Amino acid sequence: MKKIYMLALLASGSLSAFSQQSKPTTPLYTAKDLTAENMFSVNIEGPNFDKAGNFYVVNFQKDGTVGKINTHTGTGEIFVTLPDSSIGNSVNFDSKGNMFLPDFKGHNVLMVDMKNRKISVYAHSDQFNQPNDLCINKKDQIFASDPNWKNSTGQLWRIDKNRKPVLLETNMGTTNGIELSPDEKTLYVNESIQRKVWKYNVDKDGNISGKTLFATFPDYGFDGMKCDKHGNLYIARWGKGTIAILNPKGELIREIPLKGKQCSNLTFGDKDGKTVYVTLQDRKCVETFRVEIPGKRY
Repeated sequence: MKKIYMLALLASGSLSAFSQQSKPTTPLYTAKDLTAENMFSVNIEGPNFDKAGNFYVVNFQKDGTVGKINTHTGTGEIFVTLPDSSIGNSVNFDSKGNMFLPDFKGHNVLMVDMKNRKISVYAHSDQFNQPNDLCINKKDQIFASDPNWKNSTGQLWRIDKNRKPVLLETNMGTTNGIELSPDEKTLYVNESIQRKVWKYNVDKDGNISGKTLFATFPDYGFDGMKCDKHGNLYIARWGKGTIAILNPKGELIREIPLKGKQCSNLTFGDKDGKTVYVTLQDRKCVETFRVEIPGKRY
């Protein structure tokens, strides 16, 4: 009966459509490995893509490196090694394609010229604790979280194009993940130890106001955060091994289980922006899963 049905499809010219429908599709919200375990140090963090679609992750093979990872094979190579025993904690790009890295050991924000791979100190302040994560707006202003893990406190900075750090807020909890909404009018900052996510209004000059509690969780820690195109906020729940998705109202709409537990950060990638790449510190590898809504840059 099946053979007769296939012959009928062939005769009607519908076989190609039938075959297309029969192809298996990658299930949504299901984590799988991109890289092998133990390819990175325990400080694996900050996955991100440049405009050309190249994928970078910090601390490839050992601390103090930035790895360039092949998203098809899961293999990688060292792109740069940071000077002065610096250790990067995330990867970000400005509108000109320069790479920026918060250096939590050297208390700097570093810049990498992608053409010649030259590394320089973009910003430094004696008031920096341990710059942890960054997000950059369309005007190339950098917002930085700056935790003091020992004291469970934190600060929030803006670094303008003149490279001068501006202290936006101090006496916070352990500031970690930081992200701008797609319209860049809202800034989200989480506190890992206190398990709170705050939101601020952002004006055209990059000043913040109207701090309000966006969400709180009763258990586990927080790490990196990213927004999708609809403004939903994806949060790495370190220790639980999930990515929580909150809508713009702060309501939990989904929680995606990962294979590892110590998820440190995430980013959206691929041509359609619908693959989420997650760094796992316990497994020292990268996991991925597919989603319905692309990241905000797509």
